Formats: sequence, structure tokens, C-alpha cells
Amino acid sequence: MNLPPPRKSFRETQFELREEAILDATNRLLGDKGYEAMSMDDIAAEVGIAKGSLYKHFESKEALAGAVMVRLLEQTRAALAAIPSDRPAIERLEALLRWTLSQRLSGSVPHLPSTSPALQTSLMSSREYMDSLMTLSDEIGEMIQRARAEGSIRAPLRDEFVLYTLYARTCDPTLEFLKAGGAMSDAEIVEQMVSACFRGLAA
Repeated sequence: MNLPPPRKSFRETQFELREEAILDATNRLLGDKGYEAMSMDDIAAEVGIAKGSLYKHFESKEALAGAVMVRLLEQTRAALAAIPSDRPAIERLEALLRWTLSQRLSGSVPHLPSTSPALQTSLMSSREYMDSLMTLSDEIGEMIQRARAEGSIRAPLRDEFVLYTLYARTCDPTLEFLKAGGAMSDAEIVEQMVSACFRGLAA
């Protein structure tokens, strides 16, 4: 007989809620200030806690940024899993890119780690981040292979190129330029980006 998991104590629940609040605040600050300019003092002030309390959850700015990026990868995997599996693989890839671009435009995804060499170095040394990234890459890679088998990807394009192209689009600064220009709605920007990625520019 499977027993229900033990109930968490009030202290444990509060600890987890505070940790989520810290990650949310870090996510916002990474988007607003960038990794180099953001400090642990900034994060503590954003959450409304003492810096000492912040260190009870995360030992450094590097660990905090890494946790934010791991959470983002997990959210991306959840978004991918939520796309109906009976849809053609190329449509699932489009839907995933559409979700990621929409998240960025809403401010939910900081433009990282491409903008920060220091953060890149930190993430490369994080086993949890690299494991999460490899898992997501494998799942997307399987969809790319399925799309190829379904005849939806041009034969000369290697799987690695398609994968890295999708990753590149998720951190493309074109998104911010178009949003700042104000001539297009967020939905129009996303559809233009997805269309250009999957169908190119030629008529």
C-alpha cells in the first residue's frame, strides 16, 4: 500500500515559499539590471528580507542565477510536455518556440546567459544546470528527428544546426528591438519570429 507523503511543517512551507519569492525576484532583476550589475543586496531588498536570510537559501549570486536558469529549463520542459503529442513534430517545435518567445516578451525570461560571459562560466560548472540543459536538448533533438522523418525539415540541415538555431531564436535581441519600436503587438512579433525561423524570408 502506498502511503501519502508526510505533510510539510509550517516552517518548511514558509521556507519553500520564500525560496520561490527569491527566485522570482532574481529573475526580475536579471531581466532589468543584468547579471553583472545585480547584487545580493539588490535581491534581498527586492524580496524584503535581510541579506543574512538570503544566504540561508543560496550561498552566492552564482548559485542564485543558476537556480533561476534551472527553473527556467524545467518550465520549458513542462511547456513542451503540455503540447499534444499527436501533433506533427514540426508543429510542436513551432509551439515551443512560440511559448518561449511569449515568455520573454512578458518579462518572465531574462535574456541570459548569452549576455553574460561570467554567468556562462558559472553555469558551465553547474552539474544541475548542465544535466537539465542536456535533458531538454535531448527531448528537442528527438522532436527534430521526428520532424525530419515526417519530411518537415530540409535534408541538408543537420540536427545540431536546427537545435542551435532554435536556441538562438529564444535569445534573439530582435525581440526587444521590435517591442521597443511599438509598431507591432507582442503576438505579431512572436508570429513573425516563428514564421521567419521555420519558413524563411523568401517568397
